[in-house]
Amino acid sequence: MRGNPFELTSKVALVTGAGRGIGRACALALAQAGADVALVARSRPELETVADEIGRMGRKAFVRPQDVTRVDQLPAAMEAVVAHLGGIDILVNNAGMNIPQAALEVTPEAWDRVIDLNLRAAFFTAQAAGRVMVRQGRGGRIINLTSQTGSVGLLKRAAYCASKGALNLVTKVLALEWAAHNILVNAVAPTFIETDFSRGFLSDPAFREYALSKNLLKRFGTPEDVTGAVVYLASPAASLVTGHILFVDAGWTAH
Repeated sequence: MRGNPFELTSKVALVTGAGRGIGRACALALAQAGADVALVARSRPELETVADEIGRMGRKAFVRPQDVTRVDQLPAAMEAVVAHLGGIDILVNNAGMNIPQAALEVTPEAWDRVIDLNLRAAFFTAQAAGRVMVRQGRGGRIINLTSQTGSVGLLKRAAYCASKGALNLVTKVLALEWAAHNILVNAVAPTFIETDFSRGFLSDPAFREYALSKNLLKRFGTPEDVTGAVVYLASPAASLVTGHILFVDAGWTAH
């Protein structure tokens, strides 16, 4: 392999949930590797801030405020990205949520909200991007952000574990179906990453002690700990990798 195997110059990446946390870090890392980046989330001000950072790197950024649970709007969102940046080569399916509840307390409303964003929206986002990639005829990469809890159970997370376990299997199905189009589909499954999303439960001393007891490295991750895996799977270095779940879990699932 000639040159830098992690080079993404001339590629266009689309990142959902790109305004903060892991999504923001992935967008910046992909831009640093050379990609132009479409930024998707509900909050325009957060996306504009990320776009400014990408612009200072000399890369193009396109801001698309979008609620990805409005799956009927996703094809139009993809076409807007194509119109502004010239196509879609990489999708990082990052938008997600969690509502921790004991199994006896889970409400249908909470279950539906978690499944709607983490699984249903993720699938239809991949479908909409996949249709663009097939039409383009130049292959592509789809990277789903799942979780260690897609493979191991965790207290008070029945809906979350269900959504991430299902998305792991969706990842494999898409890899099977789209390999003929040279669209490689993988997942990155992190452990607990310290973000605004996780700050509430990680601030509970009892939960921190429990989580660290399963963590071989005895530290929680940062968003930047996840970006290396995402850039790798998006890059030529991973040209023989598809249908894979890449754990970034500090050894949690080694137990």
